[in-house]
Amino acid sequence: MAPQKPDPSLLPIERPRCAKCSQRMHFTRAAPGAHGFELRNFECAKCETFITKTIASDPMHSPAAGWLSSELKSPE
Repeated sequence: MAPQKPDPSLLPIERPRCAKCSQRMHFTRAAPGAHGFELRNFECAKCETFITKTIASDPMHSPAAGWLSSELKSPE
C-alpha cells in the first residue's frame, strides 16, 4: 500500500479553506505585521472572498535575528 500524502492543512504553507464555499483560497499578498509576524492575504477564486491571517515570520529571514550579524560565523 502506497503512503498517503499529508493533509494540505498540515503543511507549512497553509492555504485556508473559504468560509463560504470551502474551496482552497489562493495566497495573494504578504505585508509586515507586528514584530515577528506578517499579514498574509488570501482570496477565494470561486466566490471572491478575502481574508487576512497573521502568521509568525520566519526567524531566519527576520531583521530581528541579531545573531546573523554577530561575530559568530559558519565554518568555511
